[in-house]
Amino acid sequence: MKITLRKLSTKDLATLVQRTINTSESGNYPVIDGHPLLAELKLKYADYDAVYTKMTFSGIGNDVANADRERDLAFTTLKAFLNSYRKMLTLPNYQSADDLYGIFRQFGLNLDRMSYSSQTAQMKKLIEELEKAENFQKIKDLELTAAFNDMKDKQADFEKLFAEQASANADLRNQKSASGIRKDLEKSLKSFLNLITAMKDVADWQLFYADVNELVKAAKNSNPAKASGSYNPPQ
Repeated sequence: MKITLRKLSTKDLATLVQRTINTSESGNYPVIDGHPLLAELKLKYADYDAVYTKMTFSGIGNDVANADRERDLAFTTLKAFLNSYRKMLTLPNYQSADDLYGIFRQFGLNLDRMSYSSQTAQMKKLIEELEKAENFQKIKDLELTAAFNDMKDKQADFEKLFAEQASANADLRNQKSASGIRKDLEKSLKSFLNLITAMKDVADWQLFYADVNELVKAAKNSNPAKASGSYNPPQ
C-alpha cells in the first residue's frame, strides 16, 4: 500500500477513512474486530468528520460578500444620481442634490472599495448624517426616500450577516484546529494501514489486506496529479 496521505484532498481523505472503517466493520474480517487501532481510527475520524466539511471559517463568506455587493450597488446608485442631478442647474432642488452629494463626499465617495469593517463604519456615519431632519427633507424633496431606505436596509442586512459570521468564526477558533485534527487522523490511518500491511501474509488477513488496498488505490487515483508520494508502509 503506497499513498501520500497529506496529498489527499480533505474530502478524499474522509472518504478513504470512512470506507476503511466500513470495510473493517463489515463482519467479514473477524481479525480486526475490536482492535484498538480501529477504535482509535474511528475516534479520530469522528473529530475530523465534525469539521472537515466546513470552510476555514464560518462558511457564510459568500453570503456576506453578496450582501456587501448589494449595499455597494445601493450606495453607488444613489451617489451617481445625486452627482448627475446636482449638475443640472435648471432642475428643481438641484442645490439639495449638491448638498447631499457633499455629505457623500465627506464620508468617502469610494467607501464601497474599503474593507468590510471600514465601509461599515463609514456607512453608519453617512446614514446617520442623512437621517438628520434637514438632510432627510432634501431626500424627500428629491423623491429619493425609497432609494435611501433601500441603502439603509442593505447596510442592515450586511451588518446582520457580518455579525453572524464573526460569531461563527469565534466558535470555530475555539475548536481544535482543522489542520491539527487532520494530522491526528492521518497518523491514526497510517498506523492502521501499517498494521494491515505487516499482517498481509497471514492467512486470516490476506483478503482484508486486498480489500483495503483497493480502497487505497481508489483514493490515490481520485487525484492522479497528486498521487505520487513517499508513504510506504512496510511490505
